[in-house]
Order: sequence, then C-alpha cells, then structure tokens
Amino acid sequence: MTHPKYSVTFRQNYFQERTVPVSIANFDDLLTAAKKQDQPQRLLFVFASAELPDDCTLEQRKNFESNRGGALAPVMCADKSPADLQSFADLELESKNFDHDWRIVFVASLPGIAGMEPSSAAIHHWLEIMVANIKSGLLGGYIPFDRDGQTVSIN
Repeated sequence: MTHPKYSVTFRQNYFQERTVPVSIANFDDLLTAAKKQDQPQRLLFVFASAELPDDCTLEQRKNFESNRGGALAPVMCADKSPADLQSFADLELESKNFDHDWRIVFVASLPGIAGMEPSSAAIHHWLEIMVANIKSGLLGGYIPFDRDGQTVSIN
C-alpha cells in the first residue's frame, strides 16, 4: 500500500498562515515539523473507529472485514504538546490506556499566540469542531494516520 504525502500549513497565529515546505508521510514527520514552529503548537487528536451499518451490502461487509470501508465514528479526543511525544509509538501506547478501539486518528495543529500555548478553552473548542467535521465527513483540514502512524487516503 502506498501512503499519500500531505503538504502542511502551520498558522503563525489565528490571522496568518505560512506554508511549511514539508511533506508529511507519517506521524513522525508531522511531529518534527510541529516542533520547529516559531509559535508553540498543540496537536489535536480525534481517534475514530470504523462502523458498518446494519443494512450494508455483502460487498461492503467483505470490504469492511478487509479493513476497508465503513463509516468513521469519533471515539475519543486528546491534545498534546509536540514536546510530550517522541514518536507515534508514544501516542499509540498511550491510546491503549483507554477502552476504545480505533482505526484512524485525525490530527490538526493549533498554534499559540505571542509565545504562549493555546488556552484550554481554545483547545476544547477546536476539538469539538474537529469531531463535528469528522461526523459530517469534512476531513480536508486534518491529516489521517493509521495505527502504524502512516498517512492514509480516505475516499
């Protein structure tokens, strides 16, 4: 399986953005890029499981059983400073402490302002927006990673 590469835009603050010339092929690429930003970043995570509707077709069921297809359902959220993670393995290990099975984690980065990390209220607000967007199928602003920390393409 080939994994897509994503081009990343980090916001310097809520009003400006600058495109970082970095290809993100896996979570560790994103982690490295986030640590290099001028403003402190907070990584926002929405972990999602895949579900199969009761009225699915036989083909949909076969695809689902092969880890393809299904509807994404957010099961938990988290936020971390990039400094708190050394690699995707840290995040994956920590996710095992929660009683939720997940297939994909969507990640976004929220910048601080004037050298200060984002507030708890801002983090909570943006996590709620991420969850609502994922439930609605609006996935364009997030990078999805599989359980191995590799980017995935979602159609």
